[in-house]
Amino acid sequence: MESRGLKLESKNSIDTVCVQGGYTPGNGEPRQIPIIQSTTYKYSTSEDMGKLFDLEADGYFYSRLQNPTCDHVAAKICELEGGTAAMLTSSGQAANFYAVFNIASCGDHVVACSSIYGGTYNLFAVTMKKMGINFTFVPPHCSDEELESAFRPETKAVFGETIANPALSVLDIERFAAAAHRHGVPLIVDNTFATPINCRPFEWGADIVTHSTTKYMDGHGAAVGGCIVDSGKFDWMAYAEKFPGLCTPDDSYHGITYAEKFGIAGAFITKATAQLMRDFGSAQSPQSAFMLNLGLESLHVRMQQHCSNGMAVAEYLEKHPKISWVVYPGLPSGEDYGLVKKYLPNGSCGVVSFGVKGGRTAAELFMKNLKLAAIETHGADARTCCLHPASSTHRQMNDEELKAAGVAPDLVRFSCGLESACDLIADIEQALERI
Repeated sequence: MESRGLKLESKNSIDTVCVQGGYTPGNGEPRQIPIIQSTTYKYSTSEDMGKLFDLEADGYFYSRLQNPTCDHVAAKICELEGGTAAMLTSSGQAANFYAVFNIASCGDHVVACSSIYGGTYNLFAVTMKKMGINFTFVPPHCSDEELESAFRPETKAVFGETIANPALSVLDIERFAAAAHRHGVPLIVDNTFATPINCRPFEWGADIVTHSTTKYMDGHGAAVGGCIVDSGKFDWMAYAEKFPGLCTPDDSYHGITYAEKFGIAGAFITKATAQLMRDFGSAQSPQSAFMLNLGLESLHVRMQQHCSNGMAVAEYLEKHPKISWVVYPGLPSGEDYGLVKKYLPNGSCGVVSFGVKGGRTAAELFMKNLKLAAIETHGADARTCCLHPASSTHRQMNDEELKAAGVAPDLVRFSCGLESACDLIADIEQALERI
């Protein structure tokens, strides 16, 4: 297995890592990350290839598991997050599935924040439940007692989103990490909306970070993808009885014990690659990884504009008589503003959630009248788009589940792109005038 996903703490600023991290060309080599569009790789002898299948040597043997282009980009994201190992996946959903399934199996249990993306909620509450993994969902602002009572002896992880999609609640990472560690399990944080530009969860105690790279990291609606990054700080062997998949021999790899052979810095990602990617094959294509890297090169610049536009739109909506409520992490009036100052002092994201007076019908009419902002099942893009989650991404939830996830029936998720804030506000204004 190739170890290009392994990265030490970067000595460069995060801006420089966005541009140059993950790949350093040698003399006469391509300046841009090359697209290795190949399914397979040639070896001189069967013995050479056998060492790869035994995880005894570095290299590539089949792109369902690893590809050099993907590994260069994973290494950049790993460096941005300050982790020790990373892997790309075909989507953010695949990243979240792998991150949990890598340590939880039939009969196990996970504590998850209820304010998460609707697709992730469905993955956990329906699909993974059918696989025998149970989830207990707790509100982001639950009491300490409620959080503690959610744990069980068979709990294997805690999951949350830095900035919830679309509720926009902010996770108290330190608090959830402390609770997870008291019970000997890791905290997994989906950092999609904040990106490592605005928050690096590992610095606050998180152990595993996931991303839908489809969003801000790609930033142009060009390529679907995901990523998992390991902090390299959780000591799996200290809780060996909880994590047999990492801490006991894997018969499918000749009895290798991942935590012993690859240590805390590489065990989690090596197992996820060698075992889960081998069996499920949710690999990101090298073409998608190449486009993702182009987006990463400007991530630090784009996030500033997204956040600036988000704040301008939120402040405008907060004063508008036809708007019933507004949630944006940067607003001082927000419930989570204290957490924002702690975890997101330099900005949060470009997404604003709000309600239009008149409820669901008024919200749908408002969206219909927008001209610049398009109705899409997407967000965190260079182009402004909007969504009515209750009738789209979260339509599988009943009213009680919607309320628990922080998604009101009248909620409009408005993702501010890179256009002029004045033009976005003018578009919102003309649409509201028609209600």
